[in-house]
Amino acid sequence: MTVNNDINAQNKTDNVSELIQPPYLKAGDTIAIVAPSGILKHREREVQQAVDLLKSWGLYAVVGKNVFSKSNHFAGTDEERCADLQNAMDDPKISAIWCARGGYGTVRVLDKLNYIKFRKNPKWIIGYSDITALHNQVHNEGFQSLHALMCVSLTKDIGDVKEAVSTFKSAIFGNPENYILEGSKYNEIGEASGELVGGNLTMLHTMLGSDTSIDTTGKILFIEEIGEYKYHIDRMLQSMKRAGYFDNLNGLVVGDMSRMRTNTTLWGTSVEQLILDALEDYDFPIAFNMPAGHEKDNRALVLGKVVNLKVEKNESKLSYK
Repeated sequence: MTVNNDINAQNKTDNVSELIQPPYLKAGDTIAIVAPSGILKHREREVQQAVDLLKSWGLYAVVGKNVFSKSNHFAGTDEERCADLQNAMDDPKISAIWCARGGYGTVRVLDKLNYIKFRKNPKWIIGYSDITALHNQVHNEGFQSLHALMCVSLTKDIGDVKEAVSTFKSAIFGNPENYILEGSKYNEIGEASGELVGGNLTMLHTMLGSDTSIDTTGKILFIEEIGEYKYHIDRMLQSMKRAGYFDNLNGLVVGDMSRMRTNTTLWGTSVEQLILDALEDYDFPIAFNMPAGHEKDNRALVLGKVVNLKVEKNESKLSYK
């Protein structure tokens, strides 16, 4: 594949668009907790801890009617999970929607959702992993969302996830943090600006060819993953590459690649080198070591907001414009 470097270079400097920002929260606002994905078996403690945490910040919480419902793999039937999400989207008293957990299941309710009332009264959608599917849809509706920890991310000792909690709080109250990332010998040096988009790699790959796939033209893409073989990572990247997903991308930020599985036939390189090899035809900057994904240190990212990415070997800077 050949990339037009002149066009790509122009995109890196000309992109100034930004999605609509839902109102930031203030004391007295209400957050709805919903479960659009996997079952919450024996997770009552974490949900109550989430309610208590919000209360300590001066916020109210309402827990969806079906959060603890059970339907095989899922937190209730598709209809039940969709109903909780739709009710929260439609309710003008709700300022944000916090997903209790990921897993799998959000993609099954996407086409059932109605955004008529949401467009008139947008609110923050919060979560990561499987919730990437919802982030994509919200983006295509024209709104920012928040890639951040979920209720089940909370631990008994909140200090174990202090950075994740702190950056989440800062983001929802209107002070999203800029990041200086640890350097990496794999970093591809450069500087670019654009809307920050993305999330879980598997979910981004799953969206290909659908109305929920995001247009990455002129944007900064963030990816993270968990529990995959390296050849799965390569297969997804190759598929996305063939679909033109990276052709006009301005930059890439790589988060945690957690708990990689070992195949009987070893891949032969690190996952970082795998990513570089898959994207060797492109000249956009690539920053590794973003602490976001399936680890305790899961820093909040405002998706759909314009960022500046400056990548060097010794460190990278990701800052909101």
